Amino acid sequence: MKYPENISEVTHLGPDYLGFIFWEPSPRFFDDNMGDIPDNIKKVGVFVDADLKEVLETINKYDLQAVQLHGKESPEFCKKLKTTTILGPDGSKKKIEIIKVFSIKDNFDFGILTPYESVCDYYLFDTKGKLPGGNGYTFSWEVLKDYPSQKPYFLSGGIGPVEAEKIKEFLGRPESKYCYAIDLNSKFERKPGLKDVGMLREFMVGSIRY
Repeated sequence: MKYPENISEVTHLGPDYLGFIFWEPSPRFFDDNMGDIPDNIKKVGVFVDADLKEVLETINKYDLQAVQLHGKESPEFCKKLKTTTILGPDGSKKKIEIIKVFSIKDNFDFGILTPYESVCDYYLFDTKGKLPGGNGYTFSWEVLKDYPSQKPYFLSGGIGPVEAEKIKEFLGRPESKYCYAIDLNSKFERKPGLKDVGMLREFMVGSIRY
């Protein structure tokens, strides 16, 4: 998300998460006012190899509930973030969900996940491309037949309206057992960061929440 009015429009659709990119080279880079977002929608900060201080400051500035790590963040970095005490607006200790991203092309070595098992809450599988994310095309979900973990994951990577039936089919297969969320981004945009609310509504109601 990037534009305040569009954020408000998408919020009314009731997504579980809203993502905000805090990586300056991205055309979706966010540096604005999020407005009033209901407590039941989690605000996710997307970072690419940012240092811990920057991540923590951004969490506090925008009252984020989750972070999506889209770079080469190490298990040690994730552990530091997971074990750092973060206080919410009311002064109580706040739990931050950590989503670690891994990019897939034609195949993937799932052994890479092992050191991250205890230091993040979710994985996100995206398509390997020129950019850290938002490349606009899918990877072969067949790769996930070899998923060895019980950790819930986000499915990402160029998912658009034409994938509606494929998503339904995928969610009926064994490899989707730990699929926790579907990430919708570039294929639902009029321009980077500006979501087409009508397309999102049709997809969410007709394809996912059935």
